[in-house]
Amino acid sequence: MANLLNVERVSVGYGTRTLLDGVSLGVDESDAIGVVGRNGDGKTTLLQILTATRPPDSGRVTHTSGLSVGYLHQADDFAAEATIRDVIVGGRPDHIWAAEADTRAVVEHLLSEVSLDQAVDNLSGGERRRVALAAVLLAGHDVLVLDEPTNHLDVEVIGWLAGHLAAQRTQALVVVSHDRWFLDAVCTRMWEVHDGVVDAYDGGYAAYVLARAERMRVAAGTETRRRNLMRKELAWLRRGPPARTSKPKFRIQAANDLIANEPDPRDSLALQRFATARLGKDVFDLHRVVLELGGKTLLDKLDWSIGPGARIGLVGVNGTGKSSILKLLIGELPPTSGTIKRGKTLSIGYLSQALIELEPNERVLDAVENSRRITETASGKEVSASTLLEDFGFTGDKLTTRLGELSGGERRRLQFLRLLLEEPNVLLLDEPTNDLDIDTLTVLEDYLDGWPGTLIVVTHDRYFLERVADVTYALTGNGRCDLLPGGIEQYLEGRAGADAPEPAKAADRGESHSARSRRTSKDLARIENQLTKLDDRIAKVHEAMAVAAADHLKVAELNDELRELAGRKESLEEEWLALADD
Repeated sequence: MANLLNVERVSVGYGTRTLLDGVSLGVDESDAIGVVGRNGDGKTTLLQILTATRPPDSGRVTHTSGLSVGYLHQADDFAAEATIRDVIVGGRPDHIWAAEADTRAVVEHLLSEVSLDQAVDNLSGGERRRVALAAVLLAGHDVLVLDEPTNHLDVEVIGWLAGHLAAQRTQALVVVSHDRWFLDAVCTRMWEVHDGVVDAYDGGYAAYVLARAERMRVAAGTETRRRNLMRKELAWLRRGPPARTSKPKFRIQAANDLIANEPDPRDSLALQRFATARLGKDVFDLHRVVLELGGKTLLDKLDWSIGPGARIGLVGVNGTGKSSILKLLIGELPPTSGTIKRGKTLSIGYLSQALIELEPNERVLDAVENSRRITETASGKEVSASTLLEDFGFTGDKLTTRLGELSGGERRRLQFLRLLLEEPNVLLLDEPTNDLDIDTLTVLEDYLDGWPGTLIVVTHDRYFLERVADVTYALTGNGRCDLLPGGIEQYLEGRAGADAPEPAKAADRGESHSARSRRTSKDLARIENQLTKLDDRIAKVHEAMAVAAADHLKVAELNDELRELAGRKESLEEEWLALADD
């Protein structure tokens, strides 16, 4: 496998911090690498080094001759007066670019709601981001380096993008994302950036969680809380919905041993009792509610009763009114008609997508302790503001940092932390995962596991939604808000099937099921036969190594062959697991 990018002993500093300290790593042909780490630990800096858009303070970065690298970064730099057509297809007319299947798929999924002849300068931030992503995908690069590509994409488009990237195995991929479902669906390797170093793990996100949990278990002096959080997430990965789509490249028995005594993430019945005690029987009761905005009917005579302890995930394509429903519930938007009854004991915590305005000269610790020093969990346990600050990544110098110097992700963390300290009994969260790193999301999920109240969350982050919500509702764009017993899978199947003719869908289902069953059985038998032959070959290599023990050159050759055989065996076992899961 050809090596495309190399980073050798690279160091990068920012102010008084060292973000990368003597890091060496490489990107090979067909790699799909996910990059994770806390906000501010150097993920974006690493991408800048890889793409040669920022020189290292020391060390060397090399690209193979003629290598084309596509980089989706946080800010775009479109030419003045450029149209979408100019940016993504070089100005070509529709009848030319639409003849290319890949180009047509990218445009249809990312830019179906805008005219290609529209000037880029007139687009919203989310639309500009989609244009930039489409341009990178269509440029024919050898390596794609993507910084948070799922931002501003809904659940359906994220699913399409994952499938599109997974199919492009002729391109190498390096992607920074906090979307854990996306990372597990796309990536075959993981890099964790922390404390100036980059730790490498084989496999997707699920495999990374296991490997990291095992590493923490055996490491001396590991923090108990972080280790327990990793075990908890691993348990949910193996039991919950993402396990169905994960292609596990880790040892199943090792995972099961590690989580053998791990309970379910939360006790739903106990939380329901706590919530009822705090809220009574009524939370929100909507009767014949109509909501019209901008000439569109978002809700049409909706009846919806939301009780104490409900944990609801709300999905839908952009523009169907998810954020508007939250504003309707808190009273920021009045209904066009109908009534909304709210419980008398409601204390609502509302997290909007907008970052809060902060006093720039105030310090982090003061800003939190001035709000509240102690909060209480469902079990009655008191948690100090300083403990929450530590859990949310505010330690050391960060405690005395001025609010005006915080990054977007740090401001978002602080916004959430202060909201929790107010001890609301109803939480309405609008895209809560925006700008948050995975470690912070894990802490947040753990906190919500013990939080007794009514939760309604709007998010495009499939992993987070499935992790914290018990039921899912979908806004379908026709004024309805429908319960989805099958969750996100049911929503995506409904969206995918909406455009297909009914007779064709029925025929396809009948034919594909039997054909798929036959093909799966045949493929499993083929792989098992290959594994048997590989085991025989590996045994013979071991015997040859024993005979040639005194011949160091021969042993080295045999050892190389053994590594190659072990790699082929691992790939076949992974393929077998994937087929067996389907």
